[in-house]
Amino acid sequence: MPDLRVILVDDEPLVRSGMRSLLDEEGDVEIVAEARNGVEAVAAIREHKADVVFLDVQMPGMNGFDVVAALEPDDRPWIVFVTAYDEYAIRAFDVHALDYVLKPFDAERFRLALSRARARIAESRGKPSQLEALLAELRPARRYADRLLLKHNGSVVVVLATEIDWIEAADNYVKVHARNGRYMVRESIKSMESKLNPSEFARVHRSAIVNLARVRAMEPVAAGEYTITLTTGQRVTLSRGYRDSFRERLEGL
Repeated sequence: MPDLRVILVDDEPLVRSGMRSLLDEEGDVEIVAEARNGVEAVAAIREHKADVVFLDVQMPGMNGFDVVAALEPDDRPWIVFVTAYDEYAIRAFDVHALDYVLKPFDAERFRLALSRARARIAESRGKPSQLEALLAELRPARRYADRLLLKHNGSVVVVLATEIDWIEAADNYVKVHARNGRYMVRESIKSMESKLNPSEFARVHRSAIVNLARVRAMEPVAAGEYTITLTTGQRVTLSRGYRDSFRERLEGL
């Protein structure tokens, strides 16, 4: 009886045919099902209890991530994603023990993925403990706003994130100091902070956020606090509680 039960999932017949041809050369592999889309994939995985699924990421409707999310933990096999995904996804696969095959793939890379799957299955016939962590990392990274729509004086103003110098809290409002003006917006500073890319903006005080690209200098003052000078000449207090995280952000750590 074959050691490895495999399901092939891809909406492109030529890709499935290529994988099938490569697997037919393996003496310990049985292809128990093929699927053209996510719905068929879920049904096939539940029915056949395969060891490994070669699973396309980008399919119309139900994508590869949706397929895995639709499965109960006990139904989830090992996953080798077949993908044209970006470098972030590839790095995530490298961190975890599961693998990917990047389209268009060659025989050597495909067999390497199969070899890695064999090794993991040999270690344990149980379910992969890191699958959920992998899926969390592979889902599209959170996108931060590159522009803000600010309600101001009865109208909506579009402000690019790169044009923002700093933001300060003012009671139930925030004042956005930007290259082309200042805008008072009814929003909390915490909510505003959540929209901005943390690699570009940093909270420096409970009442202030600065654009890291605008920071020109920082000078120590009393009790562990600093004064930040922006390229505009504006001076903003850096409180002790935000000092370490701000320095790490500023240094790109």
